[in-house]
Amino acid sequence: MIDSVIRVGVVGAGGNTRLHHIPKLQAIEGVDVVAVSNRTEASGQAVADEFEIPRVAGHWSELVADPELDAIVIGTWPDLHARVTIAALEAGKHVLCEARLARTVAEAQRMITAAESRPRLVTQVVPSPFTLAYDATISRLLGEGYLGDLVAVEITDRSGFADPAAARTWRQTTEISGVNVMSLGIWYEAMQRWLGDAAWVMAAGRTMITRRPAADGTSEFVDVPDHLDVIGALPSGTQLRIAVSQVTGHAPANGVWLYGTDGTLRLTADGLFGARRGQAEPTKIDIPDAERIDWRVEEEFIGAIRGSEPVRRTTFKDGLGYLIFTEAVWRSLRERRVVPLSELA
Repeated sequence: MIDSVIRVGVVGAGGNTRLHHIPKLQAIEGVDVVAVSNRTEASGQAVADEFEIPRVAGHWSELVADPELDAIVIGTWPDLHARVTIAALEAGKHVLCEARLARTVAEAQRMITAAESRPRLVTQVVPSPFTLAYDATISRLLGEGYLGDLVAVEITDRSGFADPAAARTWRQTTEISGVNVMSLGIWYEAMQRWLGDAAWVMAAGRTMITRRPAADGTSEFVDVPDHLDVIGALPSGTQLRIAVSQVTGHAPANGVWLYGTDGTLRLTADGLFGARRGQAEPTKIDIPDAERIDWRVEEEFIGAIRGSEPVRRTTFKDGLGYLIFTEAVWRSLRERRVVPLSELA
């Protein structure tokens, strides 16, 4: 498809799809976004009007079945990711799927099986964007021994006091969201890029706001924790601690800390900082231009379809690793035990 026009259909036009996928695909020469299907025809028409997309479909299955389309971008909630992906692959279409890959490991494995049986088709899941600009530098510093032997990794993501009057979101509904809890999987995916997979996890969590107001005046049950603590370890013995909360105010700064026998790295909203043994204070680490990775998800997807580059961020198998970890945490929460990740692999 190097010289031909690539025609794309969009299933689900959420915030990330409107911010990134549609406009950035439209900016690539030889790519046409020709159809969209959203939760309602009216919302689909609004997206079509905003981005001058020629056609609105009443249901996603119309796009999957359309022989004129070459690729499908899936921007729906996770409950549809597996169904739409598998149907699109069976119809011979390339797939770019919004993260997370699916609701569960079982769903993700079915998606991978469908993809592996059609190796000529490109499959990609949208990567966690939080650390893209720093990933190559952190990996290089670890490889150069900046930290010495890695002792521990700590990740914190707390968003302050919760508003109990706010409506329940899809992220707070297991049926839609699956086994991921808040931003747990997004941060784990970033850590995977530097250190690989964890070996085991143990988790404790609770839901402080168990019901939220519904549009009809009743209330809806929340079955996803809003406060979570995870401990674990990497195969090397490096310890892991992750704290994620939507109900803790005035907490310390969010970020990632990598502690070694000879140095420390700290990644926060202010940038990447480091200090070696004997250094009084951490100093900011400049990111070389050659190591800075920008958002280029859509370019990579089209490049892979045209055969000019492979999918790097992120493959379906990488997305499965994210779900193995989050489902291990989910099991630990419910069964109150240590869960080895090998149990789900």
